[in-house]
Amino acid sequence: MRRLAKLFLVLFVVPTLIGGVVILLAGRPLAFELLQRGTSYKFPDVKWIVTSDLSRWREDSARTQPLLLDARTEAEYEVSHLHGARRMDPYRPSLVGLMRVPKDTPIVVYSSAGYRGARVASWLGQAGYHNVQNLGSSLFQWTNEGRPIFKADRPAEVVHPYDGRWGWGWLLEGKYRAQVPPVERLSAAP
Repeated sequence: MRRLAKLFLVLFVVPTLIGGVVILLAGRPLAFELLQRGTSYKFPDVKWIVTSDLSRWREDSARTQPLLLDARTEAEYEVSHLHGARRMDPYRPSLVGLMRVPKDTPIVVYSSAGYRGARVASWLGQAGYHNVQNLGSSLFQWTNEGRPIFKADRPAEVVHPYDGRWGWGWLLEGKYRAQVPPVERLSAAP
């Protein structure tokens, strides 16, 4: 009996505890990585940009600045967004707002965690915009890193958390969560 208990401890309990510690320590970065991998698999045609590269790009006045498209709902956008971003409905994207935008314009799309941004980026690529990237880990990661967000043209402190699983869970730090109702679940298929 004692031998069986020892075997159970070595084969089950210890690996479970080690796995729990790894997940606890890796936490949010691991969650973002897994989400991006799954999203990349679903949208293999989408190019990605990381938050640090977008930040450097936006600080470099010598480079042509990207058009920023916020692929979240109006309620989310009204809480906060990246400075200068235009909102594009993630559920019914339209080219109407891009009619005067040349097809080679650099575009960076973002959403809360990256999935809706990837859908819109893929859709834009199919519409002929070939210089489109999706912001990896998107607005949640950008905000978690302490990068600036805005409400209209004024600095903001919080982000719409989307819903309980993503924004109230592992992906968005508590101090950045707006106290607002969750986003109504709609099909994100463009």
